[in-house]
Amino acid sequence: MTTPVTALARRWALQLDMSAAQDGSDWQSVIGVTEFNPAAEPNIEDSSDFDSGGWAGNTKTGQSWELGLTINRRINDQTKVYHPTHEALRVASFASGSASRVHVRYYDRNGLPEAYEGTAIVTWAPSGGEYTALDQVEVTLTGDGPLLLITNPVA
Repeated sequence: MTTPVTALARRWALQLDMSAAQDGSDWQSVIGVTEFNPAAEPNIEDSSDFDSGGWAGNTKTGQSWELGLTINRRINDQTKVYHPTHEALRVASFASGSASRVHVRYYDRNGLPEAYEGTAIVTWAPSGGEYTALDQVEVTLTGDGPLLLITNPVA
């Protein structure tokens, strides 16, 4: 019998669909992630009535999702370019309409069944800092539509 161990936060992998059609044909990894905070909150409304014998009733009427992450900016110091997924997130954060949305998926990099996919609007906020600080960015991906349960691509 094996003893269960605690899963680590660094088990998550995040990928962006870099294809022009956003059809999932070009998944590329977002590297340099130092914090990863997924949330999928339900909207619950009070549905209590006189027929419940005094017990509260609740009904789930909707759901939203968000993914907060911190990344260490990665650059190619020879060609003077940022990592392509980092640049795609930054550019989307300044766009409007469909150009402000990114197609993402995140999953357990160890092959466990947890895996999700959806479209999100990007917020990009550089952290700044002292002269010794790393160039870090706080990224928020706010879901636009459903967060789908998918088969883990590395399972």
